Amino acid sequence: MSLVYSTDKGRLCPNCSQPKSTCRCKQQCTVPNGDGIVRLQRQTNGRAGKAVVVISGLDLAPDALKALAKDLKQRCGCGGSVKDHAIEIQGDHRELLKAMLEELGYKVKLSGG
Repeated sequence: MSLVYSTDKGRLCPNCSQPKSTCRCKQQCTVPNGDGIVRLQRQTNGRAGKAVVVISGLDLAPDALKALAKDLKQRCGCGGSVKDHAIEIQGDHRELLKAMLEELGYKVKLSGG
């Protein structure tokens, strides 16, 4: 069991036991290698019938992935999140997202339902 709080340093990272402010664990996160194709998939599983578009296959660092997700959400006018190195955009905006990602130079394929 590792220490998660210290009165001297405050909150500690459970992985490296360094203070959260100086922890480098998130930055060392590896980017999964893809085949160079960004896939857009519409999903409704476990979401009470509401559709989301899952964007996977982006070879970006976590910070750059969050910045791209923010830009895509703003341009679609909807919400979303970044989970497991994939971007989830609320609503069925596949065609709009495909056009936006192709403008940025990605090779995009629509996959799944």
